[in-house]
Amino acid sequence: MSLNEQIANIFPTESQIPEEFNLTEPIHQKEYLVNGEMRTWNGAMHTVLSPVYIKTANGLEQKVVGSYPLATEVEALEALEAAVKAYNHGRGEWPTMTIPERIACLEKFTNMMTEKKKEIVNLLMWEIGKSYADSVKEFDRTVQYNYDTIDALKDLDRNHSRFVIEQGIIGQIRRAPLGVVLCMGPFNYPLNETFATLIPALIMGNTVLFKPPKHGTLLHYPLLEAFRQCFPKGVVNTVYGRGNTIVGPMIATGNINVLTLIGSSKVADKLKKSHPKSNRLKAVLGLDAKNLAIILDNADIEATVKECILGTLSFNGQRCTALKMIFVHNKVKDVFIKRFSEEVSKLKIGMPWEKGVQITPLPEPQKPAYIKECIEDAVSQGAKVMNEGGGLTNQSFVFPAVLYPVKKGMKLYTEEQFGPVIPIASFDDIEEPIQYMIESEHGQQLSIFGTDPTQIAKLIDPLVNQVCRVNINAQCQRGPDTFPFAGRKDSGENTLSVTDALRAFSIRTMVATKQTEENKAILNHIVEHHESKFLSTRFIF
Repeated sequence: MSLNEQIANIFPTESQIPEEFNLTEPIHQKEYLVNGEMRTWNGAMHTVLSPVYIKTANGLEQKVVGSYPLATEVEALEALEAAVKAYNHGRGEWPTMTIPERIACLEKFTNMMTEKKKEIVNLLMWEIGKSYADSVKEFDRTVQYNYDTIDALKDLDRNHSRFVIEQGIIGQIRRAPLGVVLCMGPFNYPLNETFATLIPALIMGNTVLFKPPKHGTLLHYPLLEAFRQCFPKGVVNTVYGRGNTIVGPMIATGNINVLTLIGSSKVADKLKKSHPKSNRLKAVLGLDAKNLAIILDNADIEATVKECILGTLSFNGQRCTALKMIFVHNKVKDVFIKRFSEEVSKLKIGMPWEKGVQITPLPEPQKPAYIKECIEDAVSQGAKVMNEGGGLTNQSFVFPAVLYPVKKGMKLYTEEQFGPVIPIASFDDIEEPIQYMIESEHGQQLSIFGTDPTQIAKLIDPLVNQVCRVNINAQCQRGPDTFPFAGRKDSGENTLSVTDALRAFSIRTMVATKQTEENKAILNHIVEHHESKFLSTRFIF
């Protein structure tokens, strides 16, 4: 079957969907969690349509996954009030709880979460079109992240479980929560990247407002009861509705202490400005990225092609860490583009549940039209589609397109495409890709491909001051989760990793006194009788 025919027939009939993966009935979520209660919603609902279409007698129809509440500003502010009350100026049950007690709550939650694995993995496939293998990987990685966070917190607390004496002052320095945190995750990793901020925010003693992403909302529904059972009331509150109508009013109250957003820099900028005292608002942001690959004239072409395929097209290129621009040396551009295009053509296309599938339908309804617009813009200015079938579309499915030469003035030269289209430019002078990074509004990561250590070393030194991670002969990526994940320029604010996230959602706080016999007696009494949850020398194993 030709590629054209494969794409024309890519969507299944209902009977062709394996029973173990099919959604027999839509999931209509009528409940949301606020102040420890599962409240029933009777208002407007948002219908969740899968990127997967189904062949019917009437033609292709999008599979209905279900629906969720389209709540209003009123419900959002009620959720905020619950979070504020639960924090109670740092006097609430959760912020004053001991670290071992908070850890026990998270362990209980994680155990309940694992029981929902099959349901959540299936919803990941249906809601955002992620392959079964990658959906399982995202779930397992998130569970592991929870446990790694617990271990990191134990290490952090052990380092602080002693007194320090300096210049006649006795002090104990620990980390304390910041207050109310608004967590908003992205659609491409709606479970993992949401929990990468939500879990450390929680375990450090903050109360949380949790707004699921527009695409990837229902997969959180199976976890609401676990949140309700495992954490004190008001500690976790869910917020549903249109972000542009409910988020701004919450921040405008001044009662949100931390904004965490994985998404657009323009949205983040607008939200930060809506806070009445922006100096009080701490931001933890993972934003836009236009990660660059620089392919030197001595690169191992086969190894480079393999990494660039993964880097550009894992989950259809819908990753902030994806390679979104390739600069290849003129001496090797022809062989690289030829081999890269050949490998793109070999990628398996299909539905998320198909074994080995690599390219699947796209969840954003407007994305196919945008990709077409980018391709047409580049072609009109002299670029060519280098691979067979590049850009062929059937409803939500788009076959990857390799474009060369991409240059200044084209949309793909500067815009983050966040989808299956790969722009390639060539260079003779290494200053060209370096200058591209200097002029870029983004500064997350880049990849260098080459075999000359001296040449690579000379590139590392200027480029580490443009991005937060330089990868050598490897694709850009977030993991391992113990490594720092950050961005310069418009690509991020604050640093995330298992350990860094604990610091991002807390502040160093200390108790200090002069080193007198009377004061030492007071401290000894408090510690020996366990009269303070903050002031303690307990060692957590």
